[in-house]
Amino acid sequence: MNILLVKLSSLGDVLHNLPVVWDIRKQYPDAHIAWAVEEGYVHLLEPLKSTLQFRGIDQIIPVCLRRAKKELFKGRFKIAIQDFSKMKQVLKSQPWDVIVETQGLMKSALIAGIAKQGRSTTIVYGIGNQTQYSGYEPLAKFFYDQSVQVPFQFHAVDRSRAILASSLQLDWPQRDTASPKFYTPGYIHQLQLEANPLGFSPKEYVMCFHATARIAKAWDEAAWIAIGKYLVGLGLTPVFPWGNASEKLVSERLVSAVPGAKLPSAFSIKQAAILVAQARLTIGVDTGLTHYSAVLNLPTIELYVDSPLWKTEGYWSRNVINLGDMGKPPTIDEVTTSIQQLI
Repeated sequence: MNILLVKLSSLGDVLHNLPVVWDIRKQYPDAHIAWAVEEGYVHLLEPLKSTLQFRGIDQIIPVCLRRAKKELFKGRFKIAIQDFSKMKQVLKSQPWDVIVETQGLMKSALIAGIAKQGRSTTIVYGIGNQTQYSGYEPLAKFFYDQSVQVPFQFHAVDRSRAILASSLQLDWPQRDTASPKFYTPGYIHQLQLEANPLGFSPKEYVMCFHATARIAKAWDEAAWIAIGKYLVGLGLTPVFPWGNASEKLVSERLVSAVPGAKLPSAFSIKQAAILVAQARLTIGVDTGLTHYSAVLNLPTIELYVDSPLWKTEGYWSRNVINLGDMGKPPTIDEVTTSIQQLI
């Protein structure tokens, strides 16, 4: 079996798609597995590359759609065309038996279509219907040979695994008998041994991810201040990361209101893995970096303010506590109680 997985972005979506690799390996241990992903997220997949110790992903195919788009806007048409052509050559270089596209967007369907180009024996599978609170573009189905129907209300991890199972004629995985696997214990241990990117002492700080692309998902600043002071009282250092100028302003306000809190310098997503692995705890809203901690099975409190709990909650580990729900922000008391449970 020569299988291509297509899940391009973003951070949380790629992380929640990881279990499909292990689902394939369980049934087809000798399959060649490749994954097409936006080049900015390649490092998320590198820990799953096949080694002497285990079989994971055999090939990672970087996709340059975002970079090519930027080059076009800058008028660098030749560079954009060259980069796109190189990517097409790699996608078309393998005689894929099965292509599984779990994103349901035109950009990911286009990548699947390019990979299939000229090969009538290749079968492209993709999601066949809209699911609640998830992006979906119906025209993507024109690139599929077979569309997989899934429940309207479906967890992000379960959705990907169900599409994969239908594509390979496997039984749909059930939570009680087939818990999702993301990264290996060895990789998590390795992260805990790395030099801390910000010079923090391991297990003495708490990552507090307050920032989110959609402001409605943000938790109240006064609540963050209360939690920050609570953590300081426990002898822990709250760290308030940021990703852009407006988020930095919020972090600065929080740090100024919580004596002992830290305002970190900017760090990469790759460095974020080390930071959450070495933290005593991660607390964060419904955003990719919070989910990063959850899929690593590390102590994590996920805060749901204006997004549905059922869609991305970390249900696979006792180290993950999910609080709040759509329109029902968690209370300070709920968070402090959860902190005590996890530390």
